Amino acid sequence: MLHPSFVTVDDFKSVKVPIAILGAEHDHISPPELLKQFDEILKASEVDSYVKIFPKVAHGWSVRYDVNDLAAVSSANEAQQDMLEWFAKYVK
Repeated sequence: MLHPSFVTVDDFKSVKVPIAILGAEHDHISPPELLKQFDEILKASEVDSYVKIFPKVAHGWSVRYDVNDLAAVSSANEAQQDMLEWFAKYVK
């Protein structure tokens, strides 16, 4: 999940398959505090999971960014690479 939207703590209590969640430091829809709760639930369930919060970016950073902003491009590329590696590991 990149910049998750409209998911709750309860949604993650029933996750039974590996999941990766990449979020933004500045996100009013899924703030870092909520992502940390998701991470705690997933770790307790022993589901293989990965939660990463990208600093200095806002919701949608991996698809809506200024191509002239090198930091924004770098964050978007990093997120896309993280997801590609996750898919390569779990989707065959």
